[in-house]
Amino acid sequence: MSTGVAVSDINWAWNEEPLKKEDQASVLEIREYYKEKNLPFWWWVYPRGQSLETIGVLRAAGLKYFAGVPGMAADLHQSPGKFHPADNITIIPVENRDDLMLWQNISFDGFEMPPHARTSYAAFVSSFEAGAQSSQRLFLACMDGKPAATSLLFIDQNTAGIYYVSTLPAFRNKGCGLKITQAAMQSAREAGCKNVILQATPMGERLYRRLNFRPHCQAEIYTL
Repeated sequence: MSTGVAVSDINWAWNEEPLKKEDQASVLEIREYYKEKNLPFWWWVYPRGQSLETIGVLRAAGLKYFAGVPGMAADLHQSPGKFHPADNITIIPVENRDDLMLWQNISFDGFEMPPHARTSYAAFVSSFEAGAQSSQRLFLACMDGKPAATSLLFIDQNTAGIYYVSTLPAFRNKGCGLKITQAAMQSAREAGCKNVILQATPMGERLYRRLNFRPHCQAEIYTL
């Protein structure tokens, strides 16, 4: 996955099956692809792809272990605990290009991406589809009328995934992340989804547990 944005966590290579010695050339080819484009990237190893030989192949290509990330899921038929985020937080669905531009700026600053990546990130986000008929549904959270947080819901058949959950530093720990995740879950429920999944950062894992997300696996990230 190559977004053109010089930020590691949105340029990915991954394997879902164990790598073998004969895969070494492909791994090196992928590494050179990102090098030529001057893009940092992460190599994700999903659970079924984890093996000692996989580690050896990645290390031989100059990649080292960076972090483990839990894959979490929630059953949308279960009722989460009752939470009462502040009444001054409102959720806005992104339905037009102006909303999308605002979503882009808040997510960029919420993830604290480097300034030099702003133009390429704007080009990347401009490819997103907005609106209720899209498989992508984007949300903005506002606190006291000020845009504060973002999320993206992606729906495929009866499963949904939540991505791009970010909160501006000034609005963290005030309920924005909780409420915008609840909004994405509710949208998935209304679309008839049975489960919702996500990959949690250490900052977000505790919040997601409050919403009945439970870890089911752990992916491993490698980086140059």
